[in-house]
Amino acid sequence: MNDTDESHRDWAERTDQLEQEIADALVGSNQTAAVAESLTGGNVSAGLSAIEGASDWFLGGVVAYAEVVKFDLLGVDQGPVITAKTAEQMARGVSRLLHADYAVATTGVGGPGPQEGVPQGTVFIAVATPTTTRVQRYEFDGDPSEIVRRTTQQALQDLADAAAAT
Repeated sequence: MNDTDESHRDWAERTDQLEQEIADALVGSNQTAAVAESLTGGNVSAGLSAIEGASDWFLGGVVAYAEVVKFDLLGVDQGPVITAKTAEQMARGVSRLLHADYAVATTGVGGPGPQEGVPQGTVFIAVATPTTTRVQRYEFDGDPSEIVRRTTQQALQDLADAAAAT
């Protein structure tokens, strides 16, 4: 096995663990989750929906890759979309739309190169909870697929942390 295979296996194991932590926390508190994804293109939703019993707590997701979907469906303000404010509005928007207790949202620049004057690898992840919304900015290195992979795992980590805090 080479380093890439081992790294991918470790990533997959950690991702599976995070998804199960989210499921356990939400089932234990009888709460629900939803996802709004831009940069990650459905990867967070795909992982969460694959968990046994996900229909008990995972309401669904919106892949808002196009700006018009962010604006029209999720209620994001017109303007640049690679911002902390956009991530926050996406999380709140999908939470409101799907009536979820928790929501996680991702937006950022996978590359290649900058977008909206924002460097490749810049990512914003927001988690809306029943009482607050928290947004984090991350800077990830790598090619576009690595940035998406790292963003997916970080979004799961941020959601797991929020769900465990209840």
